[in-house]
Amino acid sequence: MQTVKMYTTAVCPYCVRAKQLLKSKGVAQIEEIRIDLDPVQRDHMMQITGRRTVPQIYVGDTHVGGCDDLMALDAKGGLLPLLQSA
Repeated sequence: MQTVKMYTTAVCPYCVRAKQLLKSKGVAQIEEIRIDLDPVQRDHMMQITGRRTVPQIYVGDTHVGGCDDLMALDAKGGLLPLLQSA
């Protein structure tokens, strides 16, 4: 299973929803990067994604996007194959 990295903040309902969806798909561990605690990581996230909002989710090296993007990917059947790709 691919590694999952998620840029998050402490009080983010979309982050919680995204984590719940990923866990329901068998993701046991999510590397969380708390940008509310680390301004350097916030700047890095904005540089690599071009976005300011959280969550920003990576599955392996693939930038999935935010919670809505993750749910849309799952709805069209693309999330599980991405998680299972080697």
